[in-house]
Amino acid sequence: MPYFDAASSLPLHPVARQALAAAWEDGWADPARLHREGRRARMLLDAARESAAELAGCRPDELVLTSSGTRALHTGIAGALAGRRRAGRHLVVSSVEHSAVLAAAEAHEKTGGTVASVPVGRNGRVDVAAFAAAVRGAPADSRGTALACLQSANHEVGTEQPVAEAAQECRAAGVPLLVDAAQSLPWGPVAGDWSLLAASAHKWGGPAGVGLLVVRKGVRFAPVPPVDERESGRAAGFPDIPGVVAAAASLRAVRQEAAAEAERLRCLVDRLRTRIPELVPDTEVVGDPVRRLPHLVTFSCLYADGEALLHALDREGFAVSSGSSCTAATLVPSHVLRAMGVLSEGNIRVSLPPGTAEADVDRLLTVLPEAVASVRAQLSAPDTATRPPTGDGPDDAPEAAREPRDLTVDSLGRRCPIPVIELAKAIGQVPVGGVVTVLADDEAARLDIPAWCGMRGQEYLGEEAAPAGSAYRVRRRA
Repeated sequence: MPYFDAASSLPLHPVARQALAAAWEDGWADPARLHREGRRARMLLDAARESAAELAGCRPDELVLTSSGTRALHTGIAGALAGRRRAGRHLVVSSVEHSAVLAAAEAHEKTGGTVASVPVGRNGRVDVAAFAAAVRGAPADSRGTALACLQSANHEVGTEQPVAEAAQECRAAGVPLLVDAAQSLPWGPVAGDWSLLAASAHKWGGPAGVGLLVVRKGVRFAPVPPVDERESGRAAGFPDIPGVVAAAASLRAVRQEAAAEAERLRCLVDRLRTRIPELVPDTEVVGDPVRRLPHLVTFSCLYADGEALLHALDREGFAVSSGSSCTAATLVPSHVLRAMGVLSEGNIRVSLPPGTAEADVDRLLTVLPEAVASVRAQLSAPDTATRPPTGDGPDDAPEAAREPRDLTVDSLGRRCPIPVIELAKAIGQVPVGGVVTVLADDEAARLDIPAWCGMRGQEYLGEEAAPAGSAYRVRRRA
């Protein structure tokens, strides 16, 4: 079964397995103890730290080992904010950061801090000038900006962010920049003069439960209690020495093949980006087409349910993921897709692991059209090959008899993509110039109705408050 969800997690790399087995023999003792077993464990831990630090682009004493990438982000943000509370209480993030960063930002607001969320374009990339303005534009009551956060590459759509340029702006403003490098670190070091960095071992085939946090020398950092003597007081708890050894060994192994593998996978992803819209009508490939991770492509299919499409592909033997709003777990659109303003329904992320066979990519392209068609058929979606009827609709009445009339579609209580499907069916029932109003309370409608208008050449008039949910107004153009 082709596993195409590498951006979520990877199976243990063979080198990680070997390192784990070896480290379990000698890495069980407390590395803080002075006896022989403790010294042996300390040697393993120090060697792994030095190796990981070299690959992360920092000094060994700047690298903090944590229990996960999420813990690294939370520790890094909390520690930097606490260490710089005299400088200010303002935090700057991009609108597409990982949920762990946004959760930390929300917690900061609840304690009296302020947060600026910098928007992104439809390609998912922040504007450096806007990011710099947010860093320099702290509210007066917050006194100043304490920290800025910017991911190196997005986990949902693969867009790479201008980290080096943002770091330069932050440095000029005297503000540290924390980089979430979970998705990019396996492919290479993060460029730029950043101040803090976080990553997670299971993203490159290391064991789950190992995170990396880099805190550069000179960055004011105050660990938030409870703390102990481990990791210079920055990460409490007994270290998972075998896990750390395996994480460092597998990162080095992955990096040795990263350049060649990135070039190979980029060619496969380019094929997917080109062929999917050709094979599947009304499909939008999202994310920056050039400045992106080499192994990831995300697309959204009109009139399709993301969860249903995921299961349809799973039945065909493909493990993929979905950032769609149409999942039972959330019932809200992905915050990344929402920030980008792109179609969210029928969303699928394909992230290819190292070693992906070209034949598996070709087979995905073979089964995908039928999978999407079957999901659309289950939802009674309109024929995607047609547009609003012109042969027997209101527009064919005599000119004098044609008077613009409006139509209201009640989709309250119905999940995506049903509101858009009902809009598509209703638009042909009004004459050119007529308006269809869709009543909906699904958050995805706020994204998907404007996206449908753009894809179908109709005029989106906007959203208005309604007694229940919202009213979305669309004028028929053709």
